[in-house]
Amino acid sequence: MFDILVEYGDVLARGFLSTIELFLLSAVGSLVLGTLLATMRVSPIPALRAVGTGYVTLLRNTPLTLVFFFFVFAYPKLELVQFPFFTAAVIALTIYTSAFVCEVLRAGINTVPVGQAEAARSIGLGFGQSLTNVILPQAFRATVPPLVSVLIALLKNTTVAAGFSVNEVGAVIPYLNEQGEPTLNAFVWIAVGFLILVIPLTLVQRSFEKRWSVSR
Repeated sequence: MFDILVEYGDVLARGFLSTIELFLLSAVGSLVLGTLLATMRVSPIPALRAVGTGYVTLLRNTPLTLVFFFFVFAYPKLELVQFPFFTAAVIALTIYTSAFVCEVLRAGINTVPVGQAEAARSIGLGFGQSLTNVILPQAFRATVPPLVSVLIALLKNTTVAAGFSVNEVGAVIPYLNEQGEPTLNAFVWIAVGFLILVIPLTLVQRSFEKRWSVSR
């Protein structure tokens, strides 16, 4: 088993570096787009609420694999801007994960006392100013633990990209199989690698959970 790590350590390292890059780019995109969608979901404008609701409903009920299929195979047939496989994977993961980020943030916004918004309006702040300066900061503080859970799920979902010609760690298994290495051994090392990546996120999650429970 350790022979794989010695002989193919560089292959595993490149795969995990690609996975980390895919995760970080998708995480940033998901947080930005998810925040925008959450803002639309609580907007006083009915059209924005409808768009936000439709987006979240569609993406949360669509398998991630189908989202990948669209951006890798269907989207190029529209003959618009063409994306490399890696970029298409980032877009697919961002669009999919942002729907879950949106719902977590919307739940956090709903936990903010109504009096906070009323106080903001009483001093002359508009909806956008109230949301940005008063409500969202409190919502983010309350939703850090569940947001980390969403990001952990995103990290594990990056392996789907291997099925669409993205050279991340999930693609290492077929490569090792071609070299005649046992599949189980490859799975073990990839599982260990993901464990190393997930543990820091889990520790951050638990830390914020403790701080939040104490502050309450």
